[in-house]
Amino acid sequence: MKLKSVILVMAVLAMSCGPKKGIVTKKKQSSSSQRTVAKETNNTVEPTAPKETVVTTSKPPSSVEKYISLYAEIAKSKMHSHKIPASITLAQGILESGSGSGRLAVKANNHFGIKCHGWKGAKIYHDDDRSQECFRKYDKAEMSYEDHSLFLTGRSRYAKLFQLDQDDYKGWAKGLRAAGYATDRKYPEKLISLIERYKLYQYDQEVLSGTKRTSSRKSTTLIEGSKKDKTSSHIVAKGDTLYSLSRLYKTTVEALKSKNNLKSNDLTIGQKLIIPN
Repeated sequence: MKLKSVILVMAVLAMSCGPKKGIVTKKKQSSSSQRTVAKETNNTVEPTAPKETVVTTSKPPSSVEKYISLYAEIAKSKMHSHKIPASITLAQGILESGSGSGRLAVKANNHFGIKCHGWKGAKIYHDDDRSQECFRKYDKAEMSYEDHSLFLTGRSRYAKLFQLDQDDYKGWAKGLRAAGYATDRKYPEKLISLIERYKLYQYDQEVLSGTKRTSSRKSTTLIEGSKKDKTSSHIVAKGDTLYSLSRLYKTTVEALKSKNNLKSNDLTIGQKLIIPN
């Protein structure tokens, strides 16, 4: 009995000392493990398209603008001396002369289409309302401007125009047509359009800002003493010479010098000359 007990104990010990089967603990990979994706960042700077360089070039002046720059001061001087709006004078010059490019302007310095009407000076013949009509011819364009002023101030049919305000270019435009200066029914609209498009009214304001406004002026004739003793005057404009004025007023250089006590032939712009009878 004692022997059986010993054998049994030994058998149990033998079983417990046998090789143990290794247990591998498998670590479960978490299904929620995140896969790190490196997002590629494009650090390359894309070239910027070059900006278009806008080159603004000033437009060359038109033929009308060139005409205005040439004759605006003359028109203003005639407004000073004859009370005709400079805007009207310029607009008429532009329209009648084709901005100085018409045949009468080029060949005869006639910027206003003034016909002979008893003119004793040089003449040119040109097709107008009728074939080969007689027009006045001048040595210089300035003489045409002066004659235009004298033409308006010296005829009674235009007298009502000088009762208008000097900056009333619309009244003047309509009044010229009504008085028979032009046969074109749209003549007033054409003048007004030119004045407003090129802001010719600014020259009226420039003259009026330095002068006292008068409501009317019927003539360029200045009466000194009795009514029988009438003496006309002329305000010297750019380009005037004693010779050109003698031709314009049908007198002589010596008569002009004598009447104005001039010792030389020099003139200054704005100078007032007395014209001999």
